Amino acid sequence: MTALQEVSTTAEWHPTACILCECNCGIEVRLGGEDGRRFERIRGDKAHPASKGYTCEKALRLDHYQNGRSGRILNPLRRRPDGTFEEIDWDTAIAEVAARLRAVQEAAGPEVGGKSIFYYGGGGQGNHLGGGYGNALLRAVGGRFRSSALAQEKTGEFWVNHQMLGAMVRADFEHAEVAVFVGKNPWQSHSIPHARTTLKEIARDPGRSLVVIDPRRTETAELADFHLQVRPGTDAWLLTAMAGVIVQEHLVAHQWLAEHAADVEETLEALAAVPVAEYCARSGVAEELVRAAARRIAGATGGVAVFEDLGVQMNRHSTLVSWLEKLLWVLTGNFGKPGAVYSPSSLVDITAGGKVRGTTPVVGMPLISGLVPCNVIAEEILTDHPARYRAMIVESTNPAHSLADSKRFREALESLDLVVVIDVAMTETARLAHYVLPASTQYEKWEATFFNFEFPRNVFHLRKPLLEAPEGPLPEPEIHARLVEALGAVTEEDLAPLREAATHSRAAFAMAFFAAVGANPKLGAMAPVVLYRTLGPTLPDGAAAAAVLWGAAHKCAQAQPESVRRAGFTGEGLEAGEQLFEAILSSPSGVVITDDEYDESWRRLKTADGRIHVTIPELLQELQSLATEPAAPDPDWPFVLSAGERRSFTANTIMRDPTWRKRDPAGALRVSPGDAGRLGLSNGGRARLSTRKGGGEVTVEIDDRMQDGHLALPNGLGLFSPSDNGDPLVTGLAPNELTDAAARDPFAGTPWHKHVPACLTPIDGPL
Repeated sequence: MTALQEVSTTAEWHPTACILCECNCGIEVRLGGEDGRRFERIRGDKAHPASKGYTCEKALRLDHYQNGRSGRILNPLRRRPDGTFEEIDWDTAIAEVAARLRAVQEAAGPEVGGKSIFYYGGGGQGNHLGGGYGNALLRAVGGRFRSSALAQEKTGEFWVNHQMLGAMVRADFEHAEVAVFVGKNPWQSHSIPHARTTLKEIARDPGRSLVVIDPRRTETAELADFHLQVRPGTDAWLLTAMAGVIVQEHLVAHQWLAEHAADVEETLEALAAVPVAEYCARSGVAEELVRAAARRIAGATGGVAVFEDLGVQMNRHSTLVSWLEKLLWVLTGNFGKPGAVYSPSSLVDITAGGKVRGTTPVVGMPLISGLVPCNVIAEEILTDHPARYRAMIVESTNPAHSLADSKRFREALESLDLVVVIDVAMTETARLAHYVLPASTQYEKWEATFFNFEFPRNVFHLRKPLLEAPEGPLPEPEIHARLVEALGAVTEEDLAPLREAATHSRAAFAMAFFAAVGANPKLGAMAPVVLYRTLGPTLPDGAAAAAVLWGAAHKCAQAQPESVRRAGFTGEGLEAGEQLFEAILSSPSGVVITDDEYDESWRRLKTADGRIHVTIPELLQELQSLATEPAAPDPDWPFVLSAGERRSFTANTIMRDPTWRKRDPAGALRVSPGDAGRLGLSNGGRARLSTRKGGGEVTVEIDDRMQDGHLALPNGLGLFSPSDNGDPLVTGLAPNELTDAAARDPFAGTPWHKHVPACLTPIDGPL
């Protein structure tokens, strides 16, 4: 019996983390059942330095992820000519995939080569370790182009952050006097520490205020002092009006701006000319309410914290809105102090600085943070352009379901020379692959998230496996390492000296490693796999996958020495990095990696002069164009659909078992009482929902928190899962059967999932 099997037979509580949102709250699991693999009970982990025992109800049903009805894959699969799959062994799978990757390189020709191989994924909310090894695989084939879910949500904000600050920002809601949420419902989507507790504390404190900008009266909006119930898709006009009030009523923190900002005047001049009353009317929010909210933000002395999220990041004018949201706290001097906006430390910077790193080969869209905009991937494939993508490696994600216009994306996948999917379950994307390589679940391997944004004490949590993986699946680092080796990018001759050094000490290994990658840059490009194969076997309890964190720990200690020192990691040379890495390995509930002072945010700015640069010329031009943009909706599509609303029993699509949803199992379409009355819809009745790209039948939920003309469909529906007789079962309507890849932000290419023109028609009889 292995150590893990022995543990699984006890009634002990085992620390790990939730994997359903970016907070990754620490939890404890008690295993049980006949085989000792059931998540018998789940509770918050009080020893976790960030979540401190907090968790929401979603985490309590994680047994549906680990042991639910999901269509799990246990052996490598190869597609037959007739479209069915056959099981093959790992040696065959690795050899054939490597050979076919080489064939794609050759077919693309010497000028394009591996650049025709596209990598998508690198982990979801809680499994990021594999992504580092996936990057090594992309480099091994000579690839350049990659993407992930970040490129259909966050890249516009990343770019704005880079233009203004050269650094990522978050906000301190725990201490804020005024909390502002723009297109964000943290009661359901969380993303801030102790979300529901924090919201309730703000709401009941008469000295603090909560401002919510959202077209629906969400659970967060119901707690708000100011709910600006914006007309769907008009956030840019509303935020421009709010910033205009701050300028026109002389509420700007001019002295603070003089000390800390640059390129201010042009933006102030534009905002001074904003027709506030007209823009409030355009947004559907009363002018006096807008003015009162803007005055409350400008008058706060205890800090203003602002958070934008998918409600605006997947909506019209999304990049402009990211800039306008930041003007609220910049013009009022709310950065680098308690209760305000800050720049967090990082063990791994997922934003890659927000820089534009070239353009896509066919469409020419900018690669913000090095990522291809998700909405142009199909266009980059469905062409005869010589530099088109010809193969796709998809890891731990499901673009055939999650990206806009699923029908066209399926067409793109079917046209590729090679599709390789690495995943736990037979996803919608895996069904279209040539090879499916089964991965261990997130609770059967060492894993971590790089969504680490806490302040002033930032936390990193390396999670041990709770269970042995069944025979067949492998962790992603092992899959990538085998492919890299099969491609000849790393040889035993490269690894042997480093493997020998690792057996002596980490200090000896460090000297050998840095000397080896200095002498051979190609080896440095394969660093994750090199570390996995050499340092990895020396790590305790089979933690080889954590080897990639060794380099990250040293980089963190070098880049943020004072913050790391305050967290307790000291010493000269490489000592602090080694101490930090050792603490990560030996802290089952997570560890504080940096301890910041508020001034640290200023030191993290990467602008040339260390100031916040207020004006972004491209966005200033778009702001000025708002005055002439037509307002009338298309009469053929009278509704605006928000495709992908978060609810109590929806989550990312790793939760494939439909039985986890206690409420709203079919994913009802929310409709206002006024619209329901006009259309003759009843609660629980049927309707036909249509957009320019598709349609389907839905169950109707009449919701008095919706405004007329606005519809909302939940995320996480429309997934295949095995039925009781083994046949595929689809529950609910997949939102991206309705969305349009061409409807996207002009700067970042992010989709307008929250603003989909739609029609709704009643259907008689029960669904």
